[in-house]
Amino acid sequence: MTGDTTLILGIGNVLWADEGFGVRCVETLNQRYRFPEQVKLLDGGTQGIYLVQHVQNASRLLVFDAVDYGLKPGTLRIVRDEEVPKFMGAKQMSLHQTGFQEVLAMAEFTGSYPSELLLIGVQPELLEDFGGSLTPVVRDRIDEALEIALNFLAERGVVAESRSETGLAAEELSPGQLALQAYEQGRPASDQACRTGDARFLNPAIDLNEES
Repeated sequence: MTGDTTLILGIGNVLWADEGFGVRCVETLNQRYRFPEQVKLLDGGTQGIYLVQHVQNASRLLVFDAVDYGLKPGTLRIVRDEEVPKFMGAKQMSLHQTGFQEVLAMAEFTGSYPSELLLIGVQPELLEDFGGSLTPVVRDRIDEALEIALNFLAERGVVAESRSETGLAAEELSPGQLALQAYEQGRPASDQACRTGDARFLNPAIDLNEES
């Protein structure tokens, strides 16, 4: 790791409803604020092990994600430092969490591990809605999640500038068609396109060879 560098990472899959919370958080943060050059914002999506080099280069890591805490939908919870990999490994909600736990393990094994970790997670309400967006109860927690992140950074001397005050537009973190507004405008209604996925693959207990 080099110097005092901060990685702000959003992980998850925007195609599966509330699983996209982490990505939408970092996207919104990028649209609203400009950070010092030692801060990197990254849409990690579901890249898994390919994120390891980014984690290795960070002295401070802040992660947004949808996490199954077993709480009321929309509940935010903060997990810090050594509890982050333990927690994500204890109750994995999806494959991207398995991949990210491996990322942290590999970074630690190589000796290039952030000195501080902060996970800002939300309890999802709905996941099995392929092509769906965030549910209202989860979307409403984005602003609070960003405030937690900004306060955490400010306490460490990392201050963000409001883009509305500087007038500087943000560079996109991911393809423009996946941005929330464009995604919503182009998304067909649930009665026009299947949004629940194929139950045979979502539920391994279903016999694929069974005739309907």
